[in-house]
Amino acid sequence: MLSLLGQKQRFCDGVTRRSFLQVGGLAMGGLSLPALLRAEANSPHPERHKSVIMVFLPGGPSHLDIWDLKPDAPVEIRGEFRPIHTAIPGVQLCEHLPLLSQQVERFAIIRSLVGAKNEHASELCFSGYGYRDSLVRQQPSLGAAASKLLGAVDPSVPPFVSLCHTTPNLWRDPGRAGFLGPAHRPFQPAGEDRQNMVLDGVTLSRLGDRKQLRDTFDRFRRGVDTSGVMDSVDVYTRQALEVLTSGRLLAALDLEQEPARVRERYGRGSLDAVDDGAPMNNEDFLTARRLVEAGARCVSLSFGRWDTHSCRKAGDLAYKNNFMQLREYLPRLEGCLLALLDDLRDRGLEQDVSVVVWGEMGRTPRVNANGGRDHWPQVSGCLLAGGGMQTGQVLGSTNRYAEVAQDRPIHYQNVFATLYRQLGLDVSQIKVPDLNGRPQYLLEQRDVIPELL
Repeated sequence: MLSLLGQKQRFCDGVTRRSFLQVGGLAMGGLSLPALLRAEANSPHPERHKSVIMVFLPGGPSHLDIWDLKPDAPVEIRGEFRPIHTAIPGVQLCEHLPLLSQQVERFAIIRSLVGAKNEHASELCFSGYGYRDSLVRQQPSLGAAASKLLGAVDPSVPPFVSLCHTTPNLWRDPGRAGFLGPAHRPFQPAGEDRQNMVLDGVTLSRLGDRKQLRDTFDRFRRGVDTSGVMDSVDVYTRQALEVLTSGRLLAALDLEQEPARVRERYGRGSLDAVDDGAPMNNEDFLTARRLVEAGARCVSLSFGRWDTHSCRKAGDLAYKNNFMQLREYLPRLEGCLLALLDDLRDRGLEQDVSVVVWGEMGRTPRVNANGGRDHWPQVSGCLLAGGGMQTGQVLGSTNRYAEVAQDRPIHYQNVFATLYRQLGLDVSQIKVPDLNGRPQYLLEQRDVIPELL
């Protein structure tokens, strides 16, 4: 996985460089905004940084059955669930979110989210652009942009990490690097990247031995420093080396280091895929917290399968009725979110880590013949928490049947503009060169959501 003083190699940008150091598939890092990073370094709390955890619900959760119930609509619209009162007067949520309802002041709910495409793909929830648009524009995800513009908080921890699970469809994309290039793609600890974390025959199991790790890497660093090789290594490969020669990332991924009471708070979940969707692995939320605490600026994860058509096809699995699925899914999502927010608060991170929870579309107002709801890109919604945002409020509304945004339509990209702002990036001012060297904005809809600031 590691080769020193190798042969000359031609890279995709046409530049020939001597591969002084080639490290598996780990090409990470990024050019930073010097002023911002100097400010971080000179902060009275230099270890503190802003991060985003992006929770993707593959398939599109039903807005009518979760945060925008219509109890006065006909039964074929309102469905089976009853609304319950929350800690915010006049705000109601689904009866299957009783704990979240009593702590709703920790969340901001957007009920009038627009800009979805009729596409089952993860891109919209990681970049603000639909799948087809992303292919044409090569638009980077938020995590890739944070990697490029802000760089690493700690050189041994990638700025952008994805815990998204592989699926046999377009929910699998963890967040594109796009025109920012492969140096800013997400590190995926469950995939090839984890296999590449092998150095000079030292396996992951041996890396767990802290004393051996320290002794081995001390000898390795002394050899590299005296050879002068490090002076010739470019920034991306150098950061890849930092990952390999530090135990910080591996420690963040090791949940065995967490006290049992913390792990029990999240629950274990399962690594078994939900049909063609992602597993519902509760511990991904805990891993996300450990990663942002270790230095990641953006962590993406996927949770379950929310495409609740309730359709039956010959030879396929018979998907559960929409309401049967949500009776199972909502308490699990509620438990994970509240555990994450409690954990962030207990560790002094709640004001520094923004959390967004959403899917790529909403569901049809009318329940179909199988007891399901079909695709509905006209309007959807999301939950936001943490990051110092103004929570305890509901933004926007839909019409009487939750068909369209009636009041205060908010685009997915406005949410992204706000999340960028929470990271310290003003997307109305920033342009980044694309693959042809042309400066490009990161978003088309660049207005932040003032109610959240």
